[in-house]
Amino acid sequence: MKNLNILLIEDDMIEVMKLKRASGSLNLNHNITEANNGEEALKILEEKENLPHIILLDLNMPKINGIEFLKILKADDQLKYIPTIILTTSSNQRDLLECYKIGIAGYVLKPLKYEEYVSKIEKLLSYWSVNELITT
Repeated sequence: MKNLNILLIEDDMIEVMKLKRASGSLNLNHNITEANNGEEALKILEEKENLPHIILLDLNMPKINGIEFLKILKADDQLKYIPTIILTTSSNQRDLLECYKIGIAGYVLKPLKYEEYVSKIEKLLSYWSVNELITT
C-alpha cells in the first residue's frame, strides 16, 4: 500500500485532530496537509507541482462551503481529476445529490462513536492507497 498525500479541508480543529489520531492509531504514514477552509485549500492547490492524491472535504465551512469549493475544483482542468471524498456530518439528501452531480469520489458520514470513525477512516484510506492515482 502506498502512502497518500492527503489534503484535508476542515474548519473544526477537533475533527483535524481526530483524523490525525485515527491515522496514527492505524499506523498509517500518510502525509496530511490541512486547510481550514476552501480559500486556504485553493491557495495550496495553486502550487500545481505538489498536488494531493486525494482530498477529504468537509461541507459546512465558512467563506467557501464544500459545494462551492467542489465547483471551483471541478472547473479546473488539472485539479478536477483529484478524487475528492466528502467527510461530513450532513446526511442531507440534497447535499448528497449535489455533490455526486458535481463529481465526487465518495460521501462518508462522520459517525459519533470514535471507534466507528476509525473503522471508516481505515477502510477509506486503505481503498485509496490501493488505487492507481494520478501523480504530478
